[in-house]
Amino acid sequence: MITIRRAGPSDLPELVRMYRLLEQEMLDLHAMWPVADGVDEPVEETFAARLESEEWFIFLGGIDEVPLGFASSRLDALLVQGGDEQIGLIDLIFTEPEARDVGIAESLLDAAIEALSAVGAERFDAPVLPGHRRAKNFFERSGFSARSITMHRRKR
Repeated sequence: MITIRRAGPSDLPELVRMYRLLEQEMLDLHAMWPVADGVDEPVEETFAARLESEEWFIFLGGIDEVPLGFASSRLDALLVQGGDEQIGLIDLIFTEPEARDVGIAESLLDAAIEALSAVGAERFDAPVLPGHRRAKNFFERSGFSARSITMHRRKR
């Protein structure tokens, strides 16, 4: 049975372990991910701070209480002309490869959206790397559509 729960301080080792799996997967797609799109090092301190913060919503998902995925999210401000509206940012979502296609990621996404909605979000963003078709398709099935692509190049 799929289980979703809010992560706590005792979950830090599992979060770091799964983050490192995510990091390797993303590194295989784009070398910039760990330094531009991941989380600050040391990862343990970053996740510890997120777990202590009321601004971050971090959920663990698994089967029969065995953690196999996580989602990290928070509110993010729009530009001044957006008024007081804030957008829900799902900055990280990951499920271990052997646990994919069983509904854990969908349940994590639902939990993140529910938590963000409870604090006022009516719109939601989730960054996806170009070429990460599996992630793109996952979010599109959940009603997301692309609104921005960040272009990058190195100095010549």
